[in-house]
Amino acid sequence: MLAFIARRLFQSVIVMLAVAFIAFMVFRYVGDPVSSMLGQDSTLADHAALRERLGLNEPFYIQFFSFVGNALQGQFGISYRLQQPVSQLIMERLPATIELAFASASIALVLGVVLGIYTALRPRAFSTGVIMTASLIGVSLPTFLIGIGLIYVFAVELKVLPSFGRGEVVDLGWWRTGFLTESGLRSIILPAITLSLFQLTLIMRLVRAEMLEVLRTDYIRFAKARGLSQRAINFGHALKNTMVPVITITGLQLGSVIAFAIITETVFQWPGVGSLFVNSVAVVDVPVMAAYLVFVALVFVVINLIVDILYFIVDPRLRDGAKSGR
Repeated sequence: MLAFIARRLFQSVIVMLAVAFIAFMVFRYVGDPVSSMLGQDSTLADHAALRERLGLNEPFYIQFFSFVGNALQGQFGISYRLQQPVSQLIMERLPATIELAFASASIALVLGVVLGIYTALRPRAFSTGVIMTASLIGVSLPTFLIGIGLIYVFAVELKVLPSFGRGEVVDLGWWRTGFLTESGLRSIILPAITLSLFQLTLIMRLVRAEMLEVLRTDYIRFAKARGLSQRAINFGHALKNTMVPVITITGLQLGSVIAFAIITETVFQWPGVGSLFVNSVAVVDVPVMAAYLVFVALVFVVINLIVDILYFIVDPRLRDGAKSGR
């Protein structure tokens, strides 16, 4: 297993170096950082001094290694728009994005697995047809339209939930959370549901399809012939083998939720990293854009690494293949 993890770590480092190179190219060649930081009233001497201080006169490879070294320390320069350290801006907004991702992923995972199992065990029930038909909403409608619809129903018409913002938050020193206040919990409901619908539908359909396939295998028939109870067959044998591909898809979708919550954060004015990126694109705030690119890559690399390790633990075929040297 250590060799397996070492290979995955090496691949992750290669991926992050490639992404860092792309981010560096964006940082270096999209716009002029000196002009953005000094403004129009600066002189040529001011430009030359700042270029020297930022190391922009150094050779290309030295600038790249300097960028990588700073990125390893969490330093991506100063935001052109807000004139604050980019790492500080991201850390201020990261708790909001992570809490939104956690809430939406929890909804998608719990309901997706439960509904997937239910529709697989009762494929001809009327309720299964209703669930499968309703699930088409999650894959057919765009995220922003779902969000606007929920805002209209629950915020405008029924007036039971807020339509924007994060609500009141509690500062724990190293984390600002909205889970400890009533307004914070009410504020996260609509964006979490909006962000979870696509993932919920995907997980539900995947669990249903995998479980139906597993229930048709020979060892399930053998388990029935042995006289095992239906509960033991469904949850002790079928569900366990169903969850192997679900782990992979769920991990990737969690990465997507964290990295690409841009539309949901924009619709609900959620003060997360995604909305920060959208505002930065509007004014070509290159340091924030480059940092967001590295952040997205890091999220996917870490989650993929965790998924690979879980897959190795859950699937005995990988362990047997590693032992035999394949």
